[in-house]
Amino acid sequence: MMAADILARHALSVEWVGLPEPARDAVRIFLLDTLGVGIAGSKAPFAPEIAAAGQNWASGGGPAPVLGRGYALTAPQAAFINAFQIHAQEFDCVHEAAVVHPLATILAALMADTSRQTLPVTGVEFGAALAAGVDIAATLGLAAKTPLKFFRPATAGIFGCVAAMARLRRLDVDTTRSAFGHALAFASGTMQAHVEGKPGLPIQVAHAAQASLIALDLALAGIPGTAGSIDGPFGYLALFETGTDLPPLLTRLGQDWRIAQVSHKPFPTGRAAHGGIVALQTLMRDHGVNAANLESLTYTAPPLIQRLVGRPLPAYPAALTANYARLCFAWLGAVVLTRGTVGLSDFADSRLSDPALHALGSRIKVVADDNPDPAAFTPGVAEAMLTDGRIVRARIDSQLGSPMTPLSREQHLRKFRACLDFAGAADLADPLIRAIDDLQDQADMARLLRRAAGLPD
Repeated sequence: MMAADILARHALSVEWVGLPEPARDAVRIFLLDTLGVGIAGSKAPFAPEIAAAGQNWASGGGPAPVLGRGYALTAPQAAFINAFQIHAQEFDCVHEAAVVHPLATILAALMADTSRQTLPVTGVEFGAALAAGVDIAATLGLAAKTPLKFFRPATAGIFGCVAAMARLRRLDVDTTRSAFGHALAFASGTMQAHVEGKPGLPIQVAHAAQASLIALDLALAGIPGTAGSIDGPFGYLALFETGTDLPPLLTRLGQDWRIAQVSHKPFPTGRAAHGGIVALQTLMRDHGVNAANLESLTYTAPPLIQRLVGRPLPAYPAALTANYARLCFAWLGAVVLTRGTVGLSDFADSRLSDPALHALGSRIKVVADDNPDPAAFTPGVAEAMLTDGRIVRARIDSQLGSPMTPLSREQHLRKFRACLDFAGAADLADPLIRAIDDLQDQADMARLLRRAAGLPD
């Protein structure tokens, strides 16, 4: 049996009642979290331009809600805009070992497809579909045994979207296999946007969500897709990854629920910066490190960290964009030293052009250790040399927000409320928290999602 068939059979078999309680909890937690960051993303750089472009792709409106905007569009338009907004501020959850942001694509696609259903979609069905999609996207990411080459949240994400929608619709294996085949034809995602600090990363996430709807529709129309979309000689694994080992992961389907392995992002930055941020906060709290007494700071961590957030800080007054800054630990560390944390408001132009932050960031760097794991985020060690000659260190063995060091419910809800405050949608917070807490009791997810977008029922 080809891998696409195995993945399809698993996705179609997922039932809410069969999920262990940690997986159900994770569905609720990250559904709420992702709605929050998507609403906040309506205020992200380039979000208005993306929304305007999306509106031009079809005349009139549609049934699919757009988060934070108070209007609805066609399903492909809404999926594109919502996915962009979810990932645009680097605040969406991540499966660290897979190096995949699963909900950015999957939730955007599921929201859009739910709006197209003739019968109401219950919270139980929606939650099961979400878990199924995360399983497939994360499994493909985990299969990689060599460093990231393409932008995996998009390339693996599109298959997670298809799996989630197939489960939502309770399709058969043949149709799902064809949808996977069409998804392969649309799969794309380059790391060049990361290197240059351009908004191409959330745009690629947006394309994956939108294209997954087209892939599904082609399969539903009876157009056969390639069968070897995953492990064929020119399938996903051969094209997008250098070294892989998928078979052991296929045997774990239905046993290891990947949604329960997803990590929160407590800061709106690249996940790879979070260990360094927490280590720096520890140095500030335990050793009195501050902007005035710091001579230099080095964060030594696995090679993935150096690759993702070790980028140099451009010499002042060179322009610094929000996309570049979110993935630059030197600048992020300077922000932390000045106010103790990093938040959504820190990426305003006035902050990005602050000469004091640039000067402070020039004293901060990331160095790669010899960790052989291409997907390792920890351990990391922050070493600060102070102006009085002292050298102090802080070690991070697990990232805040990971399953090993999860956010408390209070921290989770504080982040959600901060996202809605940022978007000017604070009045939606309590109703959405109550609704997602009672996900299993929701009779019509389309109505709930319309409320999340600020639309009337």
